[in-house]
Amino acid sequence: MLKREIPFEDDEDGFILMAEGGGGGGGGKVVGLVLVDIVNGFCTIGAGNLAPVGPNKQINTMVEESVWLSKVFCKKKWPIFALLDTHHPDKPEPPYPPHCIVGSGEDNFVPALQWLEEESNVTIKRKDCIDGFIGSMEKDGSNGFADWVKANGVNVVLVVGICTDICVLDFVSTTLSARNTGLVPPLEDVVVYSKGCATFDLPLHVAKSIGALAHPQGIPTSPGTLHGKGKRS
Repeated sequence: MLKREIPFEDDEDGFILMAEGGGGGGGGKVVGLVLVDIVNGFCTIGAGNLAPVGPNKQINTMVEESVWLSKVFCKKKWPIFALLDTHHPDKPEPPYPPHCIVGSGEDNFVPALQWLEEESNVTIKRKDCIDGFIGSMEKDGSNGFADWVKANGVNVVLVVGICTDICVLDFVSTTLSARNTGLVPPLEDVVVYSKGCATFDLPLHVAKSIGALAHPQGIPTSPGTLHGKGKRS
């Protein structure tokens, strides 16, 4: 899979996206931010089966970086597409235990991002499957993500969220395939900011107790993740 780096440098907002000559329209390229499943059920302590059971540095850092980027994009009115994992109780998602059930609160933004619901440049899509691209399909055959890309003229998507090796990876892989087959014009590049991503921790003994598949956070995740590197105050 494609591997590239994009540097972040400081300006008055602490952010300049230098890939392809600029960000959010700079250098002729429009950059859109995609937030993947930054919801209570994956990020808020004790919120559910796949939520952290205590303070988690990796998840906390992911949330902090995602909030920072969201504030920059909203200040500049650059497009944001937010995917929220949302499931119905009668539609299980094996091998994972029940999580992010609609109406439970697990399926909502973490508190630090709830303000995005009021922002005019933010499109929110609830999905009931791992892959956010597939989860953006509508009953009429259209795709909410592809429509967002086209409507905003997005050339580059910057992806952050959780889980690096599951929902983020699946969304990025499918989006790259869609780009390669001309399904998401004018999209050219997909970049994942590694510091803005995290995965969950489900140790073996906990997984056995709830009949789920173990997923220790310390094991290296996808080697195919695209990388961004950043510096800011």
